[in-house]
Amino acid sequence: MSIERPPAPSALAPFRFPAFRAIWIANLASNMGSTIQAVGAGWLMTELTPSHLFIALVQASATIPIMLIGIFAGAIADNFDRRRVMLAAQTGMLIVSALLALTTWMGAMNPLLLLCFTLAVGCGTALNAPAWQASVRLQVGHEHLPQAIALNTIAFNLARSVGPALGGLLISIMGPAAGFGLNALSYVALIVVLLRWHPEITPPKRSPMLSAIATGIRFCAQSDPLRRILVRGFTFGLGAAGFQALLPSVVRDQLAGTAIVYGLCLGGFGAGSIFAALWIGKARHRWGSDKLVGASSLVFAAAMAAIAPAHSLPPVIAAAFVAGICWVSTMTTLNVAMQLRSPEAILGRCLSIYQAVTFGGMALGAWLLGIIADLWSLPAAIAAAAVWLVASSLLLRSLAPMPRRDEGRVLP
Repeated sequence: MSIERPPAPSALAPFRFPAFRAIWIANLASNMGSTIQAVGAGWLMTELTPSHLFIALVQASATIPIMLIGIFAGAIADNFDRRRVMLAAQTGMLIVSALLALTTWMGAMNPLLLLCFTLAVGCGTALNAPAWQASVRLQVGHEHLPQAIALNTIAFNLARSVGPALGGLLISIMGPAAGFGLNALSYVALIVVLLRWHPEITPPKRSPMLSAIATGIRFCAQSDPLRRILVRGFTFGLGAAGFQALLPSVVRDQLAGTAIVYGLCLGGFGAGSIFAALWIGKARHRWGSDKLVGASSLVFAAAMAAIAPAHSLPPVIAAAFVAGICWVSTMTTLNVAMQLRSPEAILGRCLSIYQAVTFGGMALGAWLLGIIADLWSLPAAIAAAAVWLVASSLLLRSLAPMPRRDEGRVLP
């Protein structure tokens, strides 16, 4: 006799919590600005250099800090007030984005300087991310945590569906400096909301930084379910990074497109992400995380293979839409699995380790695929990413399967 699982809570249930609702709206505005800045940086690099490697490194420079300092950021999130950590990170990114806009407007930008600015913004993202994700539990109850994570993903990808097209249009008319300046302003709304949010929290029990980091690493290393989640995150990030890292080169070299065309392609990716986020909870509830992550990797590989020979816009946008679906299906599932198996006391450290591993894979993948594109060809690099996704997905179904529903959970 089989026992029926209870139905999944409504996907929109977290909006009943005022704090979550206000932060979600402000975060949407901030994500919109960040997406416009990413479009501007990626396209500006295509104008500054013909090198595929430098173009791919724009994506890598945004993720490398998460790999290098993310674990320290997780310890900071667990040792200090997470709201204050987020405020510090958002303020820092506002300042860096304003300087990026000013430098570009003055005509003083060059490839290395652009990478330095994107690296600095990445450092702010690395500091913010563990505190941000760990604070979701303070905004909604445990019952609604998966839905809250999915809605935050929707906010991020709603910005990615609308922001790129707006960014491409803005950049084509007013130049990338305008996009960078708009991003600097977008941080203001989130800073104001965070200043007004005062959750009831238990003061964190502080411990020495290195000792705190060691505790988090030890827990993840000793937990077999978490080890498998980390392996899946790294392998997926290594191959999937190629899509966004090489997309500016695809638009410039294969489509002979403009910043607007680049924005439309990224918009297709974001639209697919929103489509996936609306039903991912029910899909995970029905089919389980292992089947979902494995299938998403395979379909993502097919989308990558479709853009390798493309020389017209429609197939690239269609492939971007499919890739966006697979991206959110995988990343949301991995994030939920990690959160449900991490104790509250070290949640920030566990999430930072997950992000360090996953985004480290993305940074490494962007760098390697950029080198392959320069040494051989752009289609060869895209094909290599697709082959990696297929091979790793098939192998890891037996070597590192996703945890079963009740395996290693610390939350109900």
